Amino acid sequence: MSDIKEVGGRVNFGSKHPVITPLPCIMIATYDADGHPDVMMAAWGGQCDINQICFELSAHQTTDNLRLKRAFTASFATRANVEESDYFGIATGKKVADKVAHVGFTATPSPNVDAPVINEYALTLECRVVALDDNEDGGARVVGEVVNWSAKDSVLTDGKVDLTKLQPIIYDSADNTYRVVGEIVGHAWKSGKKFA
Repeated sequence: MSDIKEVGGRVNFGSKHPVITPLPCIMIATYDADGHPDVMMAAWGGQCDINQICFELSAHQTTDNLRLKRAFTASFATRANVEESDYFGIATGKKVADKVAHVGFTATPSPNVDAPVINEYALTLECRVVALDDNEDGGARVVGEVVNWSAKDSVLTDGKVDLTKLQPIIYDSADNTYRVVGEIVGHAWKSGKKFA
């Protein structure tokens, strides 16, 4: 890394483990070949088009399920279910037969795609796979088209998702922690108008 030039007046880290934030804790739910629901946490992802999300996975049961079913649901881990959600990121569906039931969660078949809706998550996107690019380690970069999304009344205000009520968590890669999202600090396309 001797060819990297330092930025003056700052601590320089090179390219090792860059901090990109926020990283949403996206809960990817799929069915396996036998129709059993599986869910895992993916932090390397986000929205990549008006109705598409994308994420990167290494080799997992979920990756196999995505190749097979070409569908998934994406929900968001919250303050209320941080422990269960973290477990879904720790345990592998290749070794734990029913992670969903193990933590006391339940699943309902999506009416729109061949994937489960995890009932305990308050906000869920139902998606069909539109691109799945395999990588060297058996994982894949996945793009999903949102065909429907739904939310529980408990996280809505005036018919819109209220992040203060939802309390989604993000992964803080700087120190391997989860942080809650919710406080409003400005308004999109309004706060900066003072400079116009």
